[in-house]
Amino acid sequence: MSERIHKPLAGRRELIKFAGASLLLLVSPVGRAAADRNPGILAVRVWPAADYTRVAIEHNAPLKYTHFTVKNPDRLVVDLEGIEFNSVLEGLANKIAPDDPNIKLLRAGRFKPGVVRLVMELKNEVNPQVFVLPPVGEYGHRLVLDVYPLVPPDPLLLLLEKNESLLGNMGIQVEKRPEPNVEIKAERPRQGKPIVDRLVTITLDPGHGGEDPGAVGSGGSYEKHVTLAVARRLKAKIDAEPNMRAVLTRDTDFFVPLHMRVQKARRIQSDLFVSIHADAFTRPDANGSSVFALSESGASSSAARYLAQKENAADLIGGVNLDVKDPMLARTLLDLSQTATISDSLKLGKAVLGEIGGINRLHKGSVEQAGFAVLKAPDIPSILIETAFISNPEEERRLNDDAYQDKMAEAILSGMKKYFSKNPPLAKSKLARLD
Repeated sequence: MSERIHKPLAGRRELIKFAGASLLLLVSPVGRAAADRNPGILAVRVWPAADYTRVAIEHNAPLKYTHFTVKNPDRLVVDLEGIEFNSVLEGLANKIAPDDPNIKLLRAGRFKPGVVRLVMELKNEVNPQVFVLPPVGEYGHRLVLDVYPLVPPDPLLLLLEKNESLLGNMGIQVEKRPEPNVEIKAERPRQGKPIVDRLVTITLDPGHGGEDPGAVGSGGSYEKHVTLAVARRLKAKIDAEPNMRAVLTRDTDFFVPLHMRVQKARRIQSDLFVSIHADAFTRPDANGSSVFALSESGASSSAARYLAQKENAADLIGGVNLDVKDPMLARTLLDLSQTATISDSLKLGKAVLGEIGGINRLHKGSVEQAGFAVLKAPDIPSILIETAFISNPEEERRLNDDAYQDKMAEAILSGMKKYFSKNPPLAKSKLARLD
């Protein structure tokens, strides 16, 4: 899928360094030399997903560009000024997979002297976003083409389609309307005694993805792949429970902005939000699993503060279009009046940490707290789990082991069930609603 893979933490240097309360983003060698060279295309990476497809074009110096859309058929056209047509652009058509949900074809050619034209043929009508990213970490300048379907996939409708028969068996009636409003009404099942009175929805968030690989182990393991593997195993176990269902913030290798992860959970009124990661440190002997919750008033330790800063920088690495004004982002990430939710998050974290301690050493024996952006849903108990240190060679091997991944997923589920046994979710007359 990618022309080249960057390893920002693999034997070279840390992407982010912590010094006091400041965050320093290191500029890549490509970025430092950019001012002395004419723009040239270094790599093109394509990340297809049902949510959207991203095309990231990396270049060694700032470039000028213009873009427009064409109808019948739908196309996105981007003109790049002041660059030469090279072998990277020549192989552009081979980057698009036949099963890409949004892009049919991508090609490039010389349009006129000093201008290369990119033409993206689309499978359906899209809402394109075209923006640039400055050098960060091992990346140089990037021109990003994000194509979002005009009608995006709805996580609630997908959940309903997959579980309608099961909901009926549990005594939960689903009312479908021609208008985009869907209500789920829950009643207590007549048979059996589940943990709670209704279907519980849990959002699982595999950390990083796409342009953001996360931490990289000395053996070449990518955090984004490990987190997705554990999350898929955990989802399968949750879905096998009679009264629980899980939704993934990403089910393939693509980048999801931090606020969108929170928004997806709130969209379906999740009962829990669990973000899955793999820790890293400069010293290879650091080891153990950890669980974190949000803090209203500062981090519980300097290490927790450092980790939160590192994880919050995912948007800078993965690449967020800052020109898009999202009112949901402001409401979600700035609402810190959530004392009750944090209290529940700590209870959930304690239950999960206790179970994880049965399969791996704990890095710290209590739930830590810091200002993680991805944990800031004001109404959903949320935790972040560092499953192990991918920077530790032994733990890196375990993170790639099917048996360990399965044990980790089982431990997390067991912790959730223990939490629900003491803190059953309140009944909801409207479990989820589409506005």
